Amino acid sequence: MERRGLEALMSHYKTLKEEAWAANMEIPKRGLALYTWGNVSSFDPDRGVFAIKPSGVPYSDLKPNQMVVLDLDGTIVEGNLNPSSDTPTHRILYQNFNLNYKGEIRGIIHTHSSNACAWAQACKEIPLFGTTHADHIQVPVPCTPCLSIEAVTKDYELETGKLIIEIFKRNKFDPQKVPMVLVGGHGPFAWGATASQAVYNAAVLEEVAKMAILTLQANPAATQLPSYITQKHYLRKHGPNAYYGQDK
Repeated sequence: MERRGLEALMSHYKTLKEEAWAANMEIPKRGLALYTWGNVSSFDPDRGVFAIKPSGVPYSDLKPNQMVVLDLDGTIVEGNLNPSSDTPTHRILYQNFNLNYKGEIRGIIHTHSSNACAWAQACKEIPLFGTTHADHIQVPVPCTPCLSIEAVTKDYELETGKLIIEIFKRNKFDPQKVPMVLVGGHGPFAWGATASQAVYNAAVLEEVAKMAILTLQANPAATQLPSYITQKHYLRKHGPNAYYGQDK
């Protein structure tokens, strides 16, 4: 590669790493994880690479140049540190979701936020109790079963991604419309059109999980929000005639 092309590529990696770093720094700011219990990646579908947090580096020490860039085969193309242990999960989700949804998933996050983890550990989907939930997705937040012993023994992180994909295929979920999931016994994953939007969706997931727990404490017999209210709230933000917010 000629020098000018190499410089342009390195500049692009620098931008991608900065995007991923900024999103990772939102994890402690939003109270989504303690210590090193989370990671965000930022994906470039044109070049087929993503930048992700290095494994085990505390957020207080994390620098943009420490982010690791990999291709979709899992090969490191830029960076000197080991990437997050969850990298295979991110990689297979990017491969599958973008193959079927035109490259619109460009950020993925995994955290261990308390309330979302509580639902995951209970292996329960989060019921759609109210309009806060309906503003973002029109279905209960899905939860996978726990991985099988064969899956854990074979390739734990890769099989985690495969399990998420299986649940979405089985339920015919569009990951652009259902940008979050719980992995049974483990915790939440979320994604979006950018790394920062993935963090936003993870924060929404945590708040919805908390609200659902409080709802059941207030009324253990609480029932799902009527579908006509769910549809109204979702479509006023995301529908063809959406009117929430300001005109662009």
